[in-house]
Formats: sequence, C-alpha cells, structure tokens
Amino acid sequence: MLLAGAAVVMYTLSAAIRAFIMPRNESVLLSNWVFRGVRLVFYMVAALGRTYARRDWVLALYAPVALVLLPIAWLALIALGYTGMFWAVGEGSWAFCYKLSSNSLLTLGSLEANSLVGSFLSYSEATWGLLLMTLLISYLPTIYQAFSRRELVVAQLELRAGAPSSATNLIVWLNRGGSLLDDDHEWRAWEEWFVQIDETHTSLPVLSFFRSPQPGRSWIASAGILLDAAALIISAVDQPRSNQVEISFKAGCLAVNRVYRFFEQRARSKPSELLGPTDALEEPSRREFLEAYKCLQAHNVQLHPDPDAAWRRYHTLRGRYTEAVTFLAKLLTAPDVKTV
Repeated sequence: MLLAGAAVVMYTLSAAIRAFIMPRNESVLLSNWVFRGVRLVFYMVAALGRTYARRDWVLALYAPVALVLLPIAWLALIALGYTGMFWAVGEGSWAFCYKLSSNSLLTLGSLEANSLVGSFLSYSEATWGLLLMTLLISYLPTIYQAFSRRELVVAQLELRAGAPSSATNLIVWLNRGGSLLDDDHEWRAWEEWFVQIDETHTSLPVLSFFRSPQPGRSWIASAGILLDAAALIISAVDQPRSNQVEISFKAGCLAVNRVYRFFEQRARSKPSELLGPTDALEEPSRREFLEAYKCLQAHNVQLHPDPDAAWRRYHTLRGRYTEAVTFLAKLLTAPDVKTV
C-alpha cells in the first residue's frame, strides 16, 4: 500500500508538471479525463438550448470551470495516495488516515501524525499541496495573456473583414488603395498570430475552448477567414501582392493542422454534435466561389481570366487546411461564419 500510494502521488505530480510546466504539446491522461468529464456535462446542458446564443452562453463557462476543477482532481488524488501511505506506516484506521491526509494537504494543523515517518509524510504532503495550488495560480496570468493576444487579432479582423466577416470582404479591404503590395504589415501580424496559436494552443490546449467575449466571434473562424483570403489571393488574383501572403498561409496551415492533430490523435477528442452537418466552416461550393469571384471583380480586384482554373487551384490550396478547420470548428462549436 505504501508503494501504491507513492505511485499515485508521483503520477499526479508528473501530470501537473507535464500539463503546465513542460514546454511540449503533451497529452496528459489525467487532464483529458477531467476535461472530457466536464465537457460531457456542459454539452448535455448546452444541448437543451434552443438557440446558438443560449448554447454559446453555457459553453463559455466550460473552459474556466474545467480549469478550476483540474487542481481539485490533483489534490483529491494526492490525498488518496497519502491516505494509503499513512495507513501503511501504521498511523491508524482508514478514517483517521484520510482525515490526517486531508488536514496535511490543506495545512490546517489540527491533526498530528503519531510517528516520525508519519510526520515526514504529513510535511511532504503539505509541500506538494502548496506547490500544486501555486502552480495553477502562477499560470493563470499566462493563460489570460495568451487569450488576450489571440482575441485582439480576432477583434481587429472583424473590423477589416466586416460583420458578418468573410474572406471576400477582407480582400476588398486589403485592396482598398488599388494595390495588394502595401499589406506586408497586416500579413506579418497574422503570421505571428498563427505562430502563437501553434505554440499556445498545443502546450495549453484548454485555451482553444476559451470562447471570444462576443458570441459571434471565434478564433478558429477567424483562422479560416484568413486562410481562405490567402488561398483566394494566391489562386484567383492576378495582380502584384505582398510576399507575406504565402508565408502567412503556410504558417496558418501548420498552426491549425497541429492543433487539429493534437485534439484528434493525442487527446482523442470528438467533434461536437451541437452543430448541424451544414454549419460552421463547411467546404464552399463552386457556385459560392464564383459568387466571390464576381464580387471581387465588382470591386476592381484584377483576377485571372479563367475562373475554372482559379477554382481548381483554390480547391487544391483549401485542401491543406479545410479538414483541420472544419474539425476544430465543430469541436469548439464555433459560430456559423461564411469564410469565402
């Protein structure tokens, strides 16, 4: 029992370190269990909502609640492990060992161990309890800063791509001066945003589920609009453009695919069923592409003379990210946004 309790404690500490300190996109089984359990409850409640706004309001609580419950799960396992160790060293009955373990973990000081070994275990448990709580508290500002940086770009994109936002509106805005050559600053900022998404949303995956302050916004919908805009420019626009477009497109494809692979392969997550089969960033049809093509022509954007060839090129480029964006949009229950 002593070894079993120690194993539970060491596994819990390892899970906490891998979840918050280790700078890798590590999938932690304990964290997955907590987040999946909380997610199941919230999705059952959200399914009762008749409107998207109601479901969005419920799901906005999911990530914060899951993040708060995670250290509670850590502390519960630590208490369980030390209960077994206290019993193994002869501190008394199971009931007394549980009380002693909980008392030590929360540093209440109302109970004392009966032996030197028991005292050592009691002090070590108090140390781990304080360490785990400090770990979460210290990382909350980091999570909030990453969330704020992400949402700043999402809000700025809405100003440029209109409301409702679309890739066509964004290209029209980028071409407002009659040229796409003076947009280096915009595309460079979006490249940096994609790189940050790649790093933060795989090392701290709970960030993906933090919803935007405005119900109609979503970071994955914004990513889809930026990628669609880049794909449209590369495939259909026949005029000089910023060299940053291709780099930002590549950064975006890498970012959304890495986040997608993390949730689909490592975290074994499944898309939400709260969205219908035609909602949220579905593959645009050839008709929708031609509508965007005509809209860009009407706004004096120079396009390739062969729309069929442009469609084939666009469809090929979109194949690099459409599966990832659609999966994440359904997983995160993103709002229905017209990307093209």
